Amino acid sequence: MDYDCIVVGGGHAGIEASLAVSRLGFSVLLITQNPDRIGALSCNPAVGGLSKGNLVRELDALGGQMGKLIDATMIQYRVLNRSRGPAVQAPRAQADKYAYQTAARSAVETQQGLTVFMDTVIDLISAENRIQGVVTQRGHRISARTVILATGTFMEGKIFIGEYDAPEGRLGEEAALGLGTRLRQRGFPVGRLKTGTPARIAGDSIDYTKMERQDGESPRPFSFDVETGAVPDRPQIPCWITYTTPATHEIIRANIHRSPLYGGKIVGVGPRYCPSIEDKVVRFPERDRHHIFIEPEGLSTNEMYMNGASSSLPEDVQRDFIHSIPGLAEARIVRPAYAVEYDYLDPLDLYPTLESKRMDGLFMAGQTNGSSGYEEAAAQGIMAGINAAQKMRGDPPLVLGRAEAYIGVLVDDLTTLGTKEPYRMFTSRAEHRLMLRHDTADTRLSPKGRETGLVSDERWERFQKKTAGLGTIAELLRTRKIPGPIAAVSNINIGTAENPAVSLLSRAAGGLAPALGPHAGDSLERALTDSAVKFDDILPWAPELASWPREWIERSFLDIKYAGYIEKESRAAARGAKMDAIKLPPDMDYAAISGLSVESREKLRQVRPLTVGQAARIPGVRQGDIALLMVLMKARQKDL
Repeated sequence: MDYDCIVVGGGHAGIEASLAVSRLGFSVLLITQNPDRIGALSCNPAVGGLSKGNLVRELDALGGQMGKLIDATMIQYRVLNRSRGPAVQAPRAQADKYAYQTAARSAVETQQGLTVFMDTVIDLISAENRIQGVVTQRGHRISARTVILATGTFMEGKIFIGEYDAPEGRLGEEAALGLGTRLRQRGFPVGRLKTGTPARIAGDSIDYTKMERQDGESPRPFSFDVETGAVPDRPQIPCWITYTTPATHEIIRANIHRSPLYGGKIVGVGPRYCPSIEDKVVRFPERDRHHIFIEPEGLSTNEMYMNGASSSLPEDVQRDFIHSIPGLAEARIVRPAYAVEYDYLDPLDLYPTLESKRMDGLFMAGQTNGSSGYEEAAAQGIMAGINAAQKMRGDPPLVLGRAEAYIGVLVDDLTTLGTKEPYRMFTSRAEHRLMLRHDTADTRLSPKGRETGLVSDERWERFQKKTAGLGTIAELLRTRKIPGPIAAVSNINIGTAENPAVSLLSRAAGGLAPALGPHAGDSLERALTDSAVKFDDILPWAPELASWPREWIERSFLDIKYAGYIEKESRAAARGAKMDAIKLPPDMDYAAISGLSVESREKLRQVRPLTVGQAARIPGVRQGDIALLMVLMKARQKDL
């Protein structure tokens, strides 16, 4: 067997990587231990969320698959943080996890040039520090020009339930043994991390009358690859909220010694921002309750997911503390909670392209790099896939800046700062988050997806139509003036056609126009910068806006409302871009540069940054040392 690219792992990173490389015209072999589990939602049955929803929309704008998969399988949709500003709002959808898995497998199996193969990779084939292929458990030696490792929690994985442990990557699924050991022997910086998942309980054993019902909103698509205004045609079902009690906490405290997390059996570092229920009880003793979200796993299953109650306690303890939670007194456990420990590679050993610094042509993506979450994995998967293809084509790599995408923040954080715990994306990690709103992902990234070849002609035509429409709206708002003095708005003739726009305009004319009083003679754009003015207020003065898609209007409104802040972010981003434009050779000998501090020399040698901007973001590197590097590189450019 001989392929252009081998992708190891059928999780969310592996799916995006293999689809990207094959769609760009290369032959791909996706090796997975179980093809039936391609695209499995191993933990939470949901996609998106704060900053994670931005990642999904960004990878869709680049030409990825996850947005389409969740649009086809969602069973509840919500935009989180509605009460806060647009920079921290993001879409999230509950998924029918089995429908999602089926759709993911179908996307992979029907992709031309992509072959799925069931086996376990136990070693790499290389020569002179260049990847040449892989060795599998059944003895196959398969050659390839590039390899992408996306092993998830399976590389040397071990699960823990109280005193019980087993070599598994997920409950009931055997671990991928051998590869982590060989990578250690080859000198790769391999560490151990830990994550966990809660119990699944039978939905018909829950007393929902003792819980708070949580309904969704009218769904909107994650993917830009649909007609504007299209709504996913999916049934929407509720989630539920309950809380732990003091009795819950007492049961956990009384049995904490039986937790492998506190008994010393688990050595891997767990996620700081998604702690187990026993972690919460120990770390926050002053809290007398914690949220538990009861979420459906799908339309065709009775199982419910207990979000907020991940655990590695013994099964009898799990049963007791679950029964102490309101609404769960009679709950039947279908699958127990468990912790899983696994090997990962220090992402400081990667270039921002996600290519290994030790082995040419070897790329890493997802939890293999120390991240957590489906969305973080998928985002890395598409970037590894694109860059593997770019390398094989002899084209420059695609590296997204921190001001261009949450994906850029994610990759830069991993490859510049590294991680010693499972990395999770947050809006607070992005210093330019107003520029990275989820509704602008297509504007920011579709041109880049088009350049690589992942954005189709049809999608590109739709994108250009939207771009032109947004330009027309912006021009109208810039040039249309509010007459002054303003007459009684109720006297404005807005027509009598049977059109939803008319009722919208009527409502605006009836009570919202007074907010425009101070803006006589101003442009509509100027008026909208006033926090008291809403978009519906100005519709009587520009009734043609009602014929445009509502989401385009909302996008234009936000662009105007936050223009000053966005401009400030843009100036800061431009300064950073200048530093990122100054390239550093990956093989630069920092030991030979006199004047560098000892700490900076060591940090630069470890990270081997590709730009001065990346060097400036390395903790411990001094500003004086950055100035020295800038002088050296400018002098080198003059000599060339």
